[in-house]
Amino acid sequence: MFSQHVSRPVVGRFAPSPTGPLHFGSLIAAVGSYCLARQAGGQWLVRIEDLDTPRVVKGAADEILHTLERLGLAWDGEVLYQSRRTDRYEAALESLHRKGLVFACGCSRREILASAPHPGEEGPIYPGTCRAGLAEGPRPRSMRLRVPDQRICFADGVFGRREQCLRSAVGDFVLRRADGLFAYQLAVVVDDAESGVTQVVRGEDLLSSTPRQIFLQSCLGYPVPDYVHLPLALAPDGEKISKRHGATAVDPGAGGGILLWRGLRFLGQPIPADLSSASPAEVLAWGIDNFALDRVTPRSAVPTGA
Repeated sequence: MFSQHVSRPVVGRFAPSPTGPLHFGSLIAAVGSYCLARQAGGQWLVRIEDLDTPRVVKGAADEILHTLERLGLAWDGEVLYQSRRTDRYEAALESLHRKGLVFACGCSRREILASAPHPGEEGPIYPGTCRAGLAEGPRPRSMRLRVPDQRICFADGVFGRREQCLRSAVGDFVLRRADGLFAYQLAVVVDDAESGVTQVVRGEDLLSSTPRQIFLQSCLGYPVPDYVHLPLALAPDGEKISKRHGATAVDPGAGGGILLWRGLRFLGQPIPADLSSASPAEVLAWGIDNFALDRVTPRSAVPTGA
């Protein structure tokens, strides 16, 4: 199955998780998605992905939004909060249930690990234990989507043609977790579709999630956005820079223009050195006029001070 795209107005988005303040790794995705959307004369939306409540840090969402404002990254419309949209995810899950595409799973992670045929990109491959129905005794722990034994193909704006066989790479994947929380894959697909998002620009750590989302879009009758995955900023130990690894918060008070300038340089854009001391508005104006995807190198090991 290959995703098909048609010409349509561009609607981009930035979707941070409020697990801490905005850091440089997230800023890269924000700058890239903003410049590409505005360059096309499109909208740029902001969504707060706060479904994973145990990881949410109080006040982090407001701090992220304040930082975006101070950097001149102005969004269109109202900010969307996933925690306020669980009824929409429930409706999507019920739609899939009526089509016979989901099933209850009683397997624990330990059981899946013990019976998985081989490790996948993100852990053990689900072996299909509960596909035909729950065995007598186990209670449902999660809801999973049945996946086909076929390849999902798409063209990424940076990484080019990609493909993945869902059955062998991830297996039937979770849409609602054992703790009752809706999974990222379902929430992001519903949110993008209902917000009219046509351009998804994000970090390359989510590249392997894209085939699952494209298949889920087809199951729900949603259009497929264009996907662009940007290289990650890595810490000295090779790990992705993130809040969980103690990443330093972006401080627009220390010079918002230089932060945006560094973000564009990181993405391979030849922004003039004399703009390193310019205002955020001037740096973004250059980015909107000059951003080119063919300058973005599909690699992770790019120094953060570039």
